[in-house]
Amino acid sequence: MTYQELYQSGELLQRIREAFRRLKACDLCPHDCGVNRIRGERGICNAGLLPRIAAASVHTGEEPPISGSKGSGTIFLSGCSLSCRFCQNFPISQLGNGQDLSTRVLAEKMLRLQSQQVHNINFVTPTHYLPQLLAALWLAIPLGFKLPLVWNSSGYEKRDALQLLDGVVNIYLPDMKYADDEVAQQLSRAPGYRDINRTAVAEMLRQVGHLQLDDHGLATKGVIIRHLVLPGELSGTRETLGWIASNLGRQTHISLMRQYFPAHRAPDTPGISRKITNGEYDRAEGWLEEFGLENGWVQD
Repeated sequence: MTYQELYQSGELLQRIREAFRRLKACDLCPHDCGVNRIRGERGICNAGLLPRIAAASVHTGEEPPISGSKGSGTIFLSGCSLSCRFCQNFPISQLGNGQDLSTRVLAEKMLRLQSQQVHNINFVTPTHYLPQLLAALWLAIPLGFKLPLVWNSSGYEKRDALQLLDGVVNIYLPDMKYADDEVAQQLSRAPGYRDINRTAVAEMLRQVGHLQLDDHGLATKGVIIRHLVLPGELSGTRETLGWIASNLGRQTHISLMRQYFPAHRAPDTPGISRKITNGEYDRAEGWLEEFGLENGWVQD
């Protein structure tokens, strides 16, 4: 079903009600904080009841099928379920920069971006605001909203929460950050990241399948996995790529990123206080070839 069909059938409204019920003892992400966000309590992500938006603008720097020729309507949500020591967007993700908005105003922003002829609406770090985003969509649909939705996340997600998005999200753009739970805990305070992440990405693939493009090369549906290569192979690149090939399929689209630099607290963190070398990234590219992962993008 499409989100328009979910709206017409009343299923979307049922999911919104279920999602907001979960805010009473918040369990939207794997931390299961249990705080009552309806009453304004805040957990690890520091999110309250109202969605906090840092920016809503046209973005041309995503993967080519997302940005296309006219850009992606990118909405940056404040807060995050991870606490990455190297986060390049830490003023938004960890310091909470942004403005609290009603879901109606958020719906208006979605429609305004659509009027700018963007190819999609791209929710960045959306997990902790899942109920509010569904509510904004419900308000926007009768006003003519019709763009594909991109769920651009850390990949640290619960399968049962993702199931509320089945038929709603068109394109999943998750990270696969780590293959080692100890590293994930040290660098991002993300216990159990590896298996949680792999289960989440598998659920995303179940919902939307592998990437599909229209005649203009734009993404209409599917999964693109982002993997940021870290110094010293702390990202577990070879293991992650091998798992993708064996469990998701060699046709999976992967964005292999080399833009790591020591931001935020990384300069004072052993092992990640430097950029990656050309040799480290070249080895990662070699592993793509080793596992037959030919779809996606590498960076110069």
